[in-house]
Amino acid sequence: MALKDELDFLRKGKGARLRARSVSIEQTWTRIQGDEDLSVKEKLEKLINLTGARKTVKPTRPDDSVVADVADVADVEAEPARREPLLVLEHPYPLNARYGKHLLEDALAIKGDVLYRLSHDIEFEDLDLSSALFLDLETTGLAGGTGTIPFLVGMGYFRDGHFNVGQFFLGELGEEERMVRDLGRFFRDMDFKSVVTYNGKAFDMPLLQTRFILSRELLGLSSLPHLDLLYSARRLWKHKTENCRLFHLSQQIVEADRDEDIPSSQIPSLYFNYLDSGDFSLIEPILYHNQEDILSLLGLVISAAGLFGEVEIDALDMFGVGKVYESHGDMEKSAALYERALAGDLPAEVAVLVKHKLSTHFKKNADWDKALHLWRDLSSQGELAYYRDMAIYFEHKAKDLVQAKRIAEEGLVLSIDAGSKLREDFAHRIARLAGKMAKSAGGKGRGG
Repeated sequence: MALKDELDFLRKGKGARLRARSVSIEQTWTRIQGDEDLSVKEKLEKLINLTGARKTVKPTRPDDSVVADVADVADVEAEPARREPLLVLEHPYPLNARYGKHLLEDALAIKGDVLYRLSHDIEFEDLDLSSALFLDLETTGLAGGTGTIPFLVGMGYFRDGHFNVGQFFLGELGEEERMVRDLGRFFRDMDFKSVVTYNGKAFDMPLLQTRFILSRELLGLSSLPHLDLLYSARRLWKHKTENCRLFHLSQQIVEADRDEDIPSSQIPSLYFNYLDSGDFSLIEPILYHNQEDILSLLGLVISAAGLFGEVEIDALDMFGVGKVYESHGDMEKSAALYERALAGDLPAEVAVLVKHKLSTHFKKNADWDKALHLWRDLSSQGELAYYRDMAIYFEHKAKDLVQAKRIAEEGLVLSIDAGSKLREDFAHRIARLAGKMAKSAGGKGRGG
């Protein structure tokens, strides 16, 4: 079965539903969280007491320790059974499978220097993605802190000629310590060398670290090089797409045939409904969503890395790559890319931004001819502050007081509706230039 077909099989599996039903458990959890007199452990115990004795319905499995195929889980008829406290799922994808426009194996060709550019972590220079862990959590809320629990830990990793998507699902809140302990053992056994996330530095990793601390376990992942692609994704594509959500970039950049399977805001409600009812079909769309996020992250890393190769890229992509180099302080490389981008087909608002960046670079490096060309261009488009830069150049560098005064006067006239600070600067500059010109003319007269 093709990769896309397998994912669709899970998404469209029997009983999968997106609507949220009663949210009594979620409401109770919200109320318990607000009780400042209770410790986190006591809050969890209160919630566990509400759910632990319920009879539940879920797809049957022969044994807790069996690693099941996600598609198989979706295809099993639900039968009355006890709720599995911890479910471990794994789905291996062949390396020649395609997600969007990329083969999964393309990720293994990404070099360490590119990973360093994307991550800002120098340790990636000696690494590739064959030993990386792609991590994505689904949680009981997005606020973070000790009251937020990751009930689904999604992981992608290359092993045994496959890209595997593994998932640890917490079926009973009271089993969180067991899940943390098993995850810790899994991380140690797999010996990952790096972590890849999307917004993981701000959310996933701090949350996972908190849960490990509360369970008195050590999270070895926290010391590994971490590529949080969100930051580079914004530099590369913020100007190119309407937003930088992982789902949106998966569609627009990776060209994945991905639907908005379930809004992230609904995931906590579905999980709380599952705790209330034991209906595993509520979890199926979350499992699918999490798998898609892991594969989307992998595809997006491949897309980002591809922009740093020898292949021809468009002007907008040149600008994006230039911003990445600029974030590293490599302005020579960045400026070269900006100039190439400017020679291409850029939207007007992006072209102005590129000109701003280049003019600043040329001014800093005293490349006056290039800077003056951009200042004239920008000032003709209503960027009045560049009249000031030109006046300064002609006064102090070209030593042409007449030209400096003429430009300052033009700037003053055009800045009538601009801020008073800019008008005051022009007026003061004109007066000073007039004084210098009069003094220069007087000196010549006495000399004659």
